[in-house]
Amino acid sequence: MAYELKVIDFMGIRKYTNAFSIVVAILAIASIVFQGFKFGLDFTGGTQLEVQFDQPADLAKVRHVLEEEKLHAPVAVTFGSDRDVMIRTQDQMSVKGRELITAEIAKLGNGAALFEVARPTREQDGFVDVIVISNVTPEQITQANIFDAERFGRTIIGQRDAYTTVAVEKGLELVYSQALLKKLQTETGASIKLRSSESVGPQIGDELRDSGGLGILFAFGLVFLYVAVQFQWKFSVGALVGLVHVTLVTLACFTFFQWDFDLVVLAAIIALIGYSINDTIVIFDRIRENFRKLRAMDPIEIVNISMTQTLGRSLMTHVTVFLVMAVLYIFGGELLSGFSKAMMIGVVFGCFSSIYIAANVTVAMGISKEDLMPRPKEGEEGADLSP
Repeated sequence: MAYELKVIDFMGIRKYTNAFSIVVAILAIASIVFQGFKFGLDFTGGTQLEVQFDQPADLAKVRHVLEEEKLHAPVAVTFGSDRDVMIRTQDQMSVKGRELITAEIAKLGNGAALFEVARPTREQDGFVDVIVISNVTPEQITQANIFDAERFGRTIIGQRDAYTTVAVEKGLELVYSQALLKKLQTETGASIKLRSSESVGPQIGDELRDSGGLGILFAFGLVFLYVAVQFQWKFSVGALVGLVHVTLVTLACFTFFQWDFDLVVLAAIIALIGYSINDTIVIFDRIRENFRKLRAMDPIEIVNISMTQTLGRSLMTHVTVFLVMAVLYIFGGELLSGFSKAMMIGVVFGCFSSIYIAANVTVAMGISKEDLMPRPKEGEEGADLSP
């Protein structure tokens, strides 16, 4: 059978591409294990503040204030407009508020110290926190005016056993947030309004991280089952190895460069799995079709022909997606930079994976014409299957 297509010998260099893939995978695993991820507050827990300036925000000054406050892994980015700023930190505002009031109480001297921050009782309905202080009298607290109405709202100062208690209308989380905004206003000379404040606890962050990992594994499992049903289990192994390779390399880039890894990046990883398997399935479908048409040819020849036929489509698809992600990276702002970086890396290695990993592994599994021939219907067992 004459075949006029100029076939590219993809499989002829499979030993070199296999060696390259193995080296890259080992380096990726080493980076993930020894470098570790720089998790965002979605996974570590922390606080996100959305504030609005009455003039274009000076992010350099905002970040300087955040560093002065010794916040853990602070991030300040604009979103929507140059007057809207999102501040993210892995600190809890309630903890920072506790540190703030602890320092102020210590200035009273005579061993005055914050004992605990308790929840209000039923009789203290309408109050948020109860500050319990040791080695100080209610009169001293009143005279010091630490718990002023501007910061804490209504207060009730009382005594419980040997401790002085102060029930406050505004909790320590809000008190510190307001103190931070006041310092930002002084530094930038702008009027700042707090639009929203969201907090993620460490326990919730751990649950999100575990759920994200299970989500990736679940996606791998579904892809394996789908390819096994639609094609053959040997194709499933090739597809899964290719997807794992792409995922490992993309994750390793985030560990190597210590880019923030948050839910947006996790969404990109899962989206990348779906995108990569789409290109792999197109190649597998052509391989299956050619195995049934070109029965006299060697399996490696058939794979070369199939990948040559789909090469143009694969390159155009990957290039267009890469260009879109590049535009998103440039103009989408810092909030979407993690998503676009993950997709760009995944698209590049996904193209390599579909051609040189998924197909290579499938060939190594010993795929043959018999694996892909349609099963004869009942009564056709003796049918002639020769070309």
